[in-house]
Amino acid sequence: MSDLLANLNPPQLQAVTLPPVHGLILAGAGSGKTRVLTTRIAWLISTGQVGPHGILAVTFTNKAAKEMTARLSSLVPINVRGMWIGTFHGLCNRLLRAHYREAGLPQTFQILDSADQLAMVKRLLKNLNIDDEKYPPRELCHFINAHKEQGVRAGQAEVYDNYTQKRVEIYAEYEAQCNREGVVDFAELLLRCYELLQRNEPLRAHYQQRFRHILVDEFQDTNVLQYAWLKLLAGGGANVFAVGDDDQSIYRFRGAEVGNMRDFERDYAAQNIIRLEQNYRSQGNILAAANAIIKNNRERLGKNLWTDAGEGEPIRAFEAYSDLDEARFVVEEIRELVRDGVVPTQIALLYRSNAQSRVLENELFTKNVPYKVYGGLRFFERQEIKHALAYLRLLGNPDDDTAFLRVVNFPTRGIGARSLENLQATAHQMNSSLYNAAASLTGKAGQTVGAFIRLIESLRQETEGLPLPEMVEHVIEKSGLAQHYRTEKEGQDRLENLDELINAAATFIDDEGAIGEGGALVSFLTLASLEAGEHQAGEGQEAVQLMSVHAAKGLEFDVVFITGLEQGLFPHENSVNEGKDGLEEERRLMYVAVTRARQRLYVSCAQTRMLHGQTRYCMPSSFLDEIPENLMRKLNKKAEATSAVPSFSAFGGGYAEPPASGGLRIGQTVEHAKFGIGVIVSTEGRGADARVQVNFGGSGMKWLALEYAKLTPV
Repeated sequence: MSDLLANLNPPQLQAVTLPPVHGLILAGAGSGKTRVLTTRIAWLISTGQVGPHGILAVTFTNKAAKEMTARLSSLVPINVRGMWIGTFHGLCNRLLRAHYREAGLPQTFQILDSADQLAMVKRLLKNLNIDDEKYPPRELCHFINAHKEQGVRAGQAEVYDNYTQKRVEIYAEYEAQCNREGVVDFAELLLRCYELLQRNEPLRAHYQQRFRHILVDEFQDTNVLQYAWLKLLAGGGANVFAVGDDDQSIYRFRGAEVGNMRDFERDYAAQNIIRLEQNYRSQGNILAAANAIIKNNRERLGKNLWTDAGEGEPIRAFEAYSDLDEARFVVEEIRELVRDGVVPTQIALLYRSNAQSRVLENELFTKNVPYKVYGGLRFFERQEIKHALAYLRLLGNPDDDTAFLRVVNFPTRGIGARSLENLQATAHQMNSSLYNAAASLTGKAGQTVGAFIRLIESLRQETEGLPLPEMVEHVIEKSGLAQHYRTEKEGQDRLENLDELINAAATFIDDEGAIGEGGALVSFLTLASLEAGEHQAGEGQEAVQLMSVHAAKGLEFDVVFITGLEQGLFPHENSVNEGKDGLEEERRLMYVAVTRARQRLYVSCAQTRMLHGQTRYCMPSSFLDEIPENLMRKLNKKAEATSAVPSFSAFGGGYAEPPASGGLRIGQTVEHAKFGIGVIVSTEGRGADARVQVNFGGSGMKWLALEYAKLTPV
């Protein structure tokens, strides 16, 4: 037993040996929460308080479940394979398999993944003769899943208007279709399991008596239904041991409810809250910065990270003139770090939006630095980018069959697989391209494919003579790509990537000597192909890691760069529109980013950044103001202010007021004669072209020219 509890710090020991009561463990970043969880289970078994069959341990990923099982098997001499350790979905699937009859399911019920679910919804809309443009399938999937995650069936859904009424009816038809086919989607696994336990008292009593200790990892990421499921299972007197960090709750867009931690404190653990605050990952200055940032969130349970590893290096801050300047600095710094012996895999470049990776990737590519995009694709390999490039390739070369097949039915135009098979057979017989063979198709296939050909021809005519960035923007809009992604639940990321493609085209044109034989379009497409095909590190090759901050959660690196720290980007402008809750989630995201670093942390921002192919003037992130100046080392001097361009005043406080803005600044409350009271969220342009973006609440977001808007500070 002494070996089991050896090397635990006092709060960890207190958590592991907590008596058989409910407990809430506030585990800060890098504080050893996985060790505490597994040691707690081993201690309960070793002391004879419960057998392996009496423990239910819930994780959020299969990887975490496997890690917990592996650690546990090394701590206690038992067979852990039969223990109930797994994800919410995995455990609910296990329970439903054992009680399929009571759950109203066939023994061999199948699980729909997200692609299967989308295909079923599309098929359902077609059978019901419902317009899939008015009721986009992806949006319907989100609507259905969101209701299920709240524990709401179609018959219980609230109806606000005729549009919602129709969506609820489709939800009901979808439920009936799933029941007929004997299939369940991911959200259904948990809801069906919850309903089964709720209505079947003998079954509920059996599991309540079996599981005497329920342990939950990443509790801050639970949604409403998951917490209700846990409370149901604990209703027979089981002890719940919830481990989480409300300061790292960053998945609200997936339904995570950080308020569950406060509810748990109220429902169960008011007297048994243990804070794990000693950090074993980061050096002191990094933790001091993280603490200083997160303390500005009001709705938190509170803790303060510390380390005995010493203060370490100061946080390095860099202010760039442009996003390109920022990328050049980052890559040059990486090369210097590698020359000094830092392993490339221990260097991470973090960004708030995936679209930011394009400029960084281009600079890494240019400087021949191997890199990997963690948890995602490199910029030119992303689906939406490849679609847009396929349209552009057809403008330059209509005989490109690969590009043709990629977008002939994307967005959907009702062109079926059989029609394409016939077209391919015809093209083979004629020894011609698919584009040229399309004219020989007849009937419905001839009409639908012919409409696509006419679209390409009109795009070619409309873009002739346009500058490359405008050509790219026109194709993205008129092809239907932009509208398609506007209807997707998580389409905002894809739209931002498409915007970044426009920026890439503008940057490409600005580079002297970039235009080769064949003109700007051909040269640009050639560059895209080259970047897509090279410099992604191979298996086992040491490479710099690129990722979004969301993807970085749970990871750690010796050196971390947090880029793009500007208002509207990080914190993201969408968070400003959501008020206090949105801004607090963005601050938690910043806290996660900072606490990924072990030894050295860089923060950077740019005065100007390309957006929609246009230069946008930026203000430094408010999060930079929240880092105490004594923790930072500024790597360059303050940029000089010019007319209407705001200057960075040493990251923190004060900006030169541009004459054209009349002293207005981002975050300021103003009044407009027509739209009323609003808050300035963004600025761009200079002199007579200066504009501000204002959130007027009920009247929405408005871009206003300062020369005419007559905004009054409130």
